Amino acid sequence: MKKKEIEKLPFLGLPKKSRKKEVRYIGRTCWKNIKGERHIILEVYKNEKQEEEPVVRYAATKKDWAVFFPESESWRNQKIVSNDWYEGLCWEQTGESGVTYADREKRNILYEPEDLNRIKHFFSKTKLWNQTEWWDYFGKNENSIKRERENKKQERRSNRLKEREQLTPELPTERILQYADKVLFHEQHMLYYKKHGVRATVACSKCGGVSEGRWKEGESYMSQFERHIEEPRDKCYGHCSLCGALGKYRPQGRMNSQWDRKHYIFLGDKYGDTGAVIRYIEVSKGYYLQEIPGEKGLEMFNSSEELTGVEIARAYYISGKKVQVDYHKHNTYTGNDFWDDTRNLGTMKNVQIESGPVMNETFENLQGTVLQYSGLKEYTQKKGSVNAIEYMTRYMETPQIEMMVKLKLFDIVEQLLRCRYGIVANIDGKRIDDFLGIQKEHIKLLMDHEGDITVLNTLQMEKRMGAHWKEKQIEALAEIKAEYGNVQETLQHMTIQKLLNRIQKYAGCEYGTNCTQATMRLQHAATTYFDYLGLRESLGYQLENTVYQMPRELEVAHARMVQESNEKEQDKRLEDVERRFPDIRKKYRSLRNKFFYEDAVFQIRPAKSATEIVQEGRMLHHCVGGDNYLEKHNRQESIILLLRFKEDIEIPYITVEMNPHTYKVKQWYGAHDKKPDEENMKRWIENYRVRAMCGQLGEGLEKTEEQCMQQLMAYA
Repeated sequence: MKKKEIEKLPFLGLPKKSRKKEVRYIGRTCWKNIKGERHIILEVYKNEKQEEEPVVRYAATKKDWAVFFPESESWRNQKIVSNDWYEGLCWEQTGESGVTYADREKRNILYEPEDLNRIKHFFSKTKLWNQTEWWDYFGKNENSIKRERENKKQERRSNRLKEREQLTPELPTERILQYADKVLFHEQHMLYYKKHGVRATVACSKCGGVSEGRWKEGESYMSQFERHIEEPRDKCYGHCSLCGALGKYRPQGRMNSQWDRKHYIFLGDKYGDTGAVIRYIEVSKGYYLQEIPGEKGLEMFNSSEELTGVEIARAYYISGKKVQVDYHKHNTYTGNDFWDDTRNLGTMKNVQIESGPVMNETFENLQGTVLQYSGLKEYTQKKGSVNAIEYMTRYMETPQIEMMVKLKLFDIVEQLLRCRYGIVANIDGKRIDDFLGIQKEHIKLLMDHEGDITVLNTLQMEKRMGAHWKEKQIEALAEIKAEYGNVQETLQHMTIQKLLNRIQKYAGCEYGTNCTQATMRLQHAATTYFDYLGLRESLGYQLENTVYQMPRELEVAHARMVQESNEKEQDKRLEDVERRFPDIRKKYRSLRNKFFYEDAVFQIRPAKSATEIVQEGRMLHHCVGGDNYLEKHNRQESIILLLRFKEDIEIPYITVEMNPHTYKVKQWYGAHDKKPDEENMKRWIENYRVRAMCGQLGEGLEKTEEQCMQQLMAYA
């Protein structure tokens, strides 16, 4: 599509608009030959006035299409009709629900009949049942182009897949099975047995024979002439009396007739000139026991074993190209196996590639390929089991992995294989110190710890702070897992050595003892000390004072700072609620006149302020000090009443929530959400509620509850 040439074409314009009110858009068409290729141009105008510039210009050929928006001067490969037809045509930015086909025909018309003739002639192979829906000519052309593109794309994928299959060396199945039997299955055989008193029947999976003999010495003379075998015991090893093979005893009754074990291995091969393929293979060893009906139930007739292997996945590595992984699949309808370049198995789960050993011949096969210097051999020797496809994929993305493996930075490599690239300082760095963001002179220290992540974090912290620490200091900081922010703040008041000495003194343990308990105590002391210093500084203490820097008893001093910090936070909370809920204090006097009451033992009154409500909740350890209760009291949707003993008027006893309009008691609780002296206090609070409704709170206890109830009924 020659978009620049199409933009240069002058607009057709809209000489006159349609008089039909339902018409929204009018289309005009023309043919153009651009660079020897015939195009049909469709311009769509709003039916508002004599428009000179269209809303969209749509250009199409038999092989491509595109939409130009003059207002934004942008091109989009947008379809003329969306999948949801009611959303309208491509020049309509928003759709309307409930729009019918007839509505769309009325809203979108062509300027003159000749426009439709051009469209029909250009798309002569397209047949429509309803030609009034002229936009379907363009839509069907779009679908045809998309199908052709998809078919070509699928054909190219299929051809590349066939090419990979042809160039991939044949799988050495026999060598793989020999390797698996020796290394993974340890040439293990099964000896199935069934005891009959002092005799036993044994079936060997190696030779397939079934033997019977006496496993316990007899006292009779004839027993010495019977065949003797070793006593079979479950999960113990013994020898077959027929072939002498070493096997594992398993009882007949506890074992299934078929049982297998599976392992996964990797094999690398050369692909093409310098390419490589890593093959993921599943090997399994099955053990089978054949039984036949006998006089005393099922009897062992034969036993066998089978070693099989199947290639599950292949990963292809070619310089300058993306890694391609093909998967071996099975068609359940046709019963055929085939290779595919996608991981999904349809209704089944996706293919999972797990870790496994790498065959030794892999490293010889990869000589002269893009993977010959990958470092996989050294990494496998260290880890034993590895996901070779994942390793090679990361290596192609991050070639520095080879250098780190050969420097024995195994922990760092393991993090990169898990795609944890947050430990990398400069992904384009060629040198290890530049790549990891550490001092060059400390690479040896990192090698000694095999790339330990905590040591790496400490070295990166040193580089970021522009410091130069000794190796023992770095190891000590790594042992306590010191974080950058804590160390940076602390070093403003003391040296790194003083910090480490003080942590060691508080912990009562030395660094580098390799004792788990000592390390835990050091880490706890470091965490507590950093938190203590942070609290001191936040509370405004000057940490240049050595008395503040190094308290005698760290735990006691830390607890004191926590308490002081909490008190400060509480003061902030009280200031905040007073500012947010000022009406509680303003309306206290009017509420007191209405709800204050006392007798010989108790006094109850509304809360004076938001501060008093918060303190009530803290002292009684319930939730009345929350914003929800404060907000409701502030708007007088409900009020908080404080019930206390007259002789201890300052000590909270019970908190009551009441609706001031209906006089309904919503809830009442004492300390820790409990109800002290529940029966008596429930009666007292109910008496108070009745008096409040009657307006008799000021008369004390002169009226009885029955009298108040009578007055209440009269009031109602």
